Amino acid sequence: MKKSPSKIFKEIVVTLLYAIVAATIIRLFVFETMLVPTGSMIPTINVGDRLFIEKITYQAREPEIGEIVVFWTPFRDERAERMLRTFDKIMDMFSPKEFKGHVKYVKRIVGKEGDILTLKLVDGKWKLFVNGKIPENLKKVNYQPDGIFKYPKLWNYLDEASRLRDNPQKYKDFLYTIALKEGTELANIIFSIIGGMDPVPYGIPYHEYIDKYIKPNNINFDDYIWEKDGQVYIKIPEGFYFFMGDNSPESLDSRYFGFVPKNAVIGRPILRIWPINNFGPVQPILNE
Repeated sequence: MKKSPSKIFKEIVVTLLYAIVAATIIRLFVFETMLVPTGSMIPTINVGDRLFIEKITYQAREPEIGEIVVFWTPFRDERAERMLRTFDKIMDMFSPKEFKGHVKYVKRIVGKEGDILTLKLVDGKWKLFVNGKIPENLKKVNYQPDGIFKYPKLWNYLDEASRLRDNPQKYKDFLYTIALKEGTELANIIFSIIGGMDPVPYGIPYHEYIDKYIKPNNINFDDYIWEKDGQVYIKIPEGFYFFMGDNSPESLDSRYFGFVPKNAVIGRPILRIWPINNFGPVQPILNE
């Protein structure tokens, strides 16, 4: 007995609804994708790579030092948001309410709560020491002592600059004062991150991050960043992580924007699905 066209249509609609529900559940709880807009993880991950992210593992355990992690930025990155394609914008509609309007970063986790970090020269290369030792998974990664490792007051300056960004004259005066006091390099770093004026109209409203995560947790940066014998030390507060990119000279990472709350972690990239010629698993450790 043949089915009537109406019954066939109804079955097709029901099947599509089931497929949509199943896909949504998988998207929310199991897998996710991201397009990598920058070269911060070259050569491990390249610009334009589309990654397949598995979300189950870090629900069962914390990420380990040296693992590559995808996380929501704890702030709005206006430049990165403008680089998203339509597909990514649609997928990000399912993001947690707390991170609506935020974007995904992919970096390597180098510090967990309670860890103390510092950078030291070893055989002419800057290596990251965690609690006095170079972690096994980071021995092949070289870093640059930039950002907070070079300017211990950077995060305080970013907060102040961000609050002045909507007042062009006060913002310019602040940057000029920093340039006179600390040098033009630091003033340029602050401007490149905060943006707000031509030729950098978009940037990061950093004070929103401070008000949302730092102040409510009673974190005073001076208690977590200090200098001793020419070394800058950073202690990771409870409930936060510290991330850095493999391509240190080109990476906007925790050296610049600070601590990342644990609940911002999405998962781990397990597969590069684009470009096709580079299809395959994401290698977790950087080879020399």
